[in-house]
Amino acid sequence: MAIDETRTFIPIHIAVLTISDTRTRADDTSGDILTKRVQDAGHELAARAIERDDRDRIIARLHNWIDDPDIDVVITTGGTGLTGRDITPEALDQVKDKDIPGFGELFRLLSYEKIGTSTIQSRACAVLARGTYIFALPGSNGAVKDGWDDILHSQLDSRHGPCNFVELIPRLQEK
Repeated sequence: MAIDETRTFIPIHIAVLTISDTRTRADDTSGDILTKRVQDAGHELAARAIERDDRDRIIARLHNWIDDPDIDVVITTGGTGLTGRDITPEALDQVKDKDIPGFGELFRLLSYEKIGTSTIQSRACAVLARGTYIFALPGSNGAVKDGWDDILHSQLDSRHGPCNFVELIPRLQEK
């Protein structure tokens, strides 16, 4: 479970979507953190946007990015809690082909080590939609760091073994 330096690093195209009624580009710290980590890892930032907690707008943005051949992965931040305005998982349900249940399970396990039972309030999740991975992280800076540093950084690195998400990209739409 490490980086195999004999393998070639393959940069992928990642879009970052902040979902919030209150954040703007000027104060989107979780989006800034995620964007910096994506670029520092050697990946291409394909797009970045902020959408209000509006299911139809989120779904439209996701469909647009899913259909863009220059976007391999979408990472969202925000809207994964339990309040009435938190609807990111429901939006993902409208675009998905398959769930990736292990992502949310692992996120909560790792988060438990840091914030204890409060992690039960997180609905972090991941799906596959028409060959595009979508990962939904909570909106806090800590959650974004945990999700990227402890899961996505390695799983989105083509050199990570024994397996990673990148090596599956060419086969995601097989029939």
